[in-house]
Amino acid sequence: MTLPGGWRQMEAADIAAVSAISDAVHGPFTEDAEIYAERLALYPAGCFVLERQERISGYLITHPWHAATPPPLNRPVGAMPADADCYYLHDLALLPEARGCGAGRAAADCALRAARAAGQETILLIAVGGAEAFWKRQGFAAIAGRRDDAGKSSYGEESVLMRRPVCAGDRDRL
Repeated sequence: MTLPGGWRQMEAADIAAVSAISDAVHGPFTEDAEIYAERLALYPAGCFVLERQERISGYLITHPWHAATPPPLNRPVGAMPADADCYYLHDLALLPEARGCGAGRAAADCALRAARAAGQETILLIAVGGAEAFWKRQGFAAIAGRRDDAGKSSYGEESVLMRRPVCAGDRDRL
């Protein structure tokens, strides 16, 4: 199924491309291919790739989670929590040629759809590498007085924990 903006559900055959994009885009925050494969196996409904001109140029990983404990970077999670209280946007990466054409906004829309389908009312993410401004434009806000204290060692000192409600008004956007 193709989603708006060229996004589609991720498949196991996409993992090598996803890992290469992560290495190219995220530098010290990249994750091993096994982490992406695990997320896909555990929650395929939240894994997407951006395919343009028969080439994967971005990916999005999302899943239900616990708001109080963001998953650590580059570590397996083992299972998705049955008692999740938020939807977690774990990772968005776009190659340079996929930026500035609406792919990021379309990815945020994919995350909103997936969160709604999972019955969650809030999306959380940890902005790294100066991405806070991008996420603010997508309706996310930094959680006042709370940074990523749980994952500083894996996400870096400048990481910012952010939240966005999944609200009825989004239906106009989606």
